Amino acid sequence: MHNFIPIAKQFIKFGLVGVSNTLISLGTYYLLYFWGVNYLIANTIGFIISVLNSYYWNNKYVFKKTQVGNLKPLIKTFISYGFTFFISTVLLFVMVQLAKISEIIAPVVTLIITIPINFIMNKFWAFK
Repeated sequence: MHNFIPIAKQFIKFGLVGVSNTLISLGTYYLLYFWGVNYLIANTIGFIISVLNSYYWNNKYVFKKTQVGNLKPLIKTFISYGFTFFISTVLLFVMVQLAKISEIIAPVVTLIITIPINFIMNKFWAFK
């Protein structure tokens, strides 16, 4: 129980960063989608922008690994988010093309799966 409290605090901070990250990702996605950009391309651009945002805040605020000039955590962040981006893109494609779920709703549904995976990968690998 003693180790649970610090991890719970980190998860809450990660969640707060995640909310801003999600707003940036979805905001970019919807803006580009409504401008006529293909939903998969809009998802990719939103991913890149949101991972940069996530890296900055997770590095500085959540996991407090403020190593200046070290690209290793950034690369690991992109790899961990890349893994969940792949999962999210496959799910997005399946939901939109096969299950006929709206392109507006599907990205939100994928977050239920990708958020916990991202926390675990960032906590125990990217920012270790």
